Amino acid sequence: MKNIIFDMGNVLLTYDPEVCLKKIVEKEEDRALIRRELFEGPEWIQGDLGQLTDEERFYGVSKRVPERLHEELRRCTIEWDMCMQPVPQAREFCGYLKKRGFGIYVLSNASSSFYNYFPRFAPFDYFDGIVVSSDIHIIKPDIRIYQHLLKKYNLRADESFFIDDVEANIEGAREVGIDGAVFKGDFWGIGESMGW
Repeated sequence: MKNIIFDMGNVLLTYDPEVCLKKIVEKEEDRALIRRELFEGPEWIQGDLGQLTDEERFYGVSKRVPERLHEELRRCTIEWDMCMQPVPQAREFCGYLKKRGFGIYVLSNASSSFYNYFPRFAPFDYFDGIVVSSDIHIIKPDIRIYQHLLKKYNLRADESFFIDDVEANIEGAREVGIDGAVFKGDFWGIGESMGW
């Protein structure tokens, strides 16, 4: 094994919309509506596909949310990334892998705002390569996104290992020959099981 590929959300940086919902929206019933329409609606996927910016997401979602909530919705649409903070032990684990000579990569389903918040984890050049779905208009678990990463950085699938918090994304990687593990909060356990 030579290359370790990390998902970003809930692997390197926490993704928890409840952080901004609780800070910005006062009533639980209103939070439930914005949660459903913004974070679980079609515009979220369109953003990850690079079809909409965070600001543009607002316009589609606002048609399904009462006007009295538009200011809160707008703030959640723009400020949602306040929740994106480093996952405990992620930096230490990446540093450990780098010292052992592994190449480390990021493969993320994310909108273009990725480039604003990701430096909270580490500078972009800390990693040997990064692929963001919105840049190439393909999202995991579509096998083309894994193929793109391999081709872009000249990696061999059988020398690469993927860590993601979603089983379907691990299965997508396996379809192109990349082994992987579902992240459940224990980097060191994954490392030990792989003999790193």
